[in-house]
Amino acid sequence: MAQKKNFQFSIRDYRPSDQHAVTSLLRAGIREHVCPAFFKAMSHPDHVGVALSVSMAGYVLGGSSYFQAVLFGSAWAALTYYCCQEIYDGYAKGRLAADMADIPANYLENPGNGFWVAEAEVNGRPKVAGVMAVTGKEGGAQGGPEFGDDAAHGSYGEMSHVVVAFPWRRKNLGSQLTEKALDFCKERGYARLVLDVSSPQKEAVAMYQKLGFVQTASHSDTHANRWFSKLARISVMRMEKVI
Repeated sequence: MAQKKNFQFSIRDYRPSDQHAVTSLLRAGIREHVCPAFFKAMSHPDHVGVALSVSMAGYVLGGSSYFQAVLFGSAWAALTYYCCQEIYDGYAKGRLAADMADIPANYLENPGNGFWVAEAEVNGRPKVAGVMAVTGKEGGAQGGPEFGDDAAHGSYGEMSHVVVAFPWRRKNLGSQLTEKALDFCKERGYARLVLDVSSPQKEAVAMYQKLGFVQTASHSDTHANRWFSKLARISVMRMEKVI
């Protein structure tokens, strides 16, 4: 098996000139989870059962029509895909219209927050390869027994907007960005680093576990209609690491 190369990237503070590249990368990085979420939902036994039932209903109602069976089954699949798309598109639009609308004011001008850009050299020119942000918070995070009382009540950092551009994946950049976030939290005296990750992001979950993060909570509040979350079978996991 080929060894995974660890490239050295330049990770620096965000600059206003990065805005277009950063917002484009974030939008694409969030929306790419739609298809994995859709296939994960459709492979669930409950969805398989519903799809077969809906197809059978179409077959019967269409007078033994295979076309109707396929049409009804396709409609169910299209509804599931629509729910997945609405969840991730809605999240992307919400973040781009909120904290991402003014990154300098929301991150760089607050000493407890940070926003970083990872660069890679392409044909002698730097190109944005990844992004990551940390927001300082005071208490209130969901902590398990393994975090102790101090962790439950102390200040902590919340990592978000972690996206790595497709050409630079499997090159350890996600780990480097996370280590940068951990170093920032240590400098600020935060007790731990927390993050939220959606259930279809299996590779991201595996990476965080390898770095010492543990899951402390799970919920289905995706900021979309709750029925969309139920049909898409998407949950959000809270993961934390004590510093």
